[in-house]
Amino acid sequence: MLRVALLTALAMLAFAGNSLLCRAALRDGGIDASSFTALRLGSGALVLCLLVLLRGQGRLQGDWRSALALFGYAAGFSFAYIELDAGSGALLLFGAVQASMLGYGWLHGERLRPLQSLGLASAVGGLLLLLLPGASAPPLHAALLMLLAGIAWAIYSLLGRGNRDPLAATAGNFLRSLPALLPLAFLYREQLQWDSLGALYAVLSGALASGIGYAIWYAALPHLRALQAASVQLSVPIIAAVAGSLLLGEQLSLRLMVAAVAVLGGIALILQVKAKGRAQV
Repeated sequence: MLRVALLTALAMLAFAGNSLLCRAALRDGGIDASSFTALRLGSGALVLCLLVLLRGQGRLQGDWRSALALFGYAAGFSFAYIELDAGSGALLLFGAVQASMLGYGWLHGERLRPLQSLGLASAVGGLLLLLLPGASAPPLHAALLMLLAGIAWAIYSLLGRGNRDPLAATAGNFLRSLPALLPLAFLYREQLQWDSLGALYAVLSGALASGIGYAIWYAALPHLRALQAASVQLSVPIIAAVAGSLLLGEQLSLRLMVAAVAVLGGIALILQVKAKGRAQV
């Protein structure tokens, strides 16, 4: 059990690390968002494919729809972090993922109980609070890009449900996402640049926080219940916000803290009620 807890904690740190590395690269390094996306996906694909090969069983899987959703997430994530702080970006991303998953369930016949509806209202209200105009509000276009990135990640997750070998599927999807980098590079060809620091952060994001991070998560996931797996991810925006304050000097505004309590508390309430409802069936 200690091993599972350690693996889970490392995976959450890796997921939060993606936000920190991307924000640091685009703020402090001389790299543009499209180059960061390319290096992240390329290094992630390399590490994940090597892990599948070293494992000695199975082969690369995945599909083109999932690869396109993965690319949409990675590109939106990078361009949003040009102007977003690590904490607010992670909260917007996580909120969009969970809201999209709930929306998908509602369209397919799942209905919220009264307490779940309260939780959803709290989560949506928290996101709206974060987006309201004001001195501490994130730039709207960057926030919308991160929300779109969250929707893309939710689509990727929904498409991947039921994969018997998620590591092989993730490796295949990372590899399939690489051709989409060509039109992105063409569109932003006049802005392409990178320096050693920005490139290092991008490779660390792809190889370590994404590649190794996903491998660690998939090692822990079979030992976690669905509720545990969903709930533990509530820690990612908090880790990103605190680490962004400590490591990047970002401000923990009152607006962000209230929004985080509303969003994460609302999602936690939805998950808890859902778990109790299943237990009573």
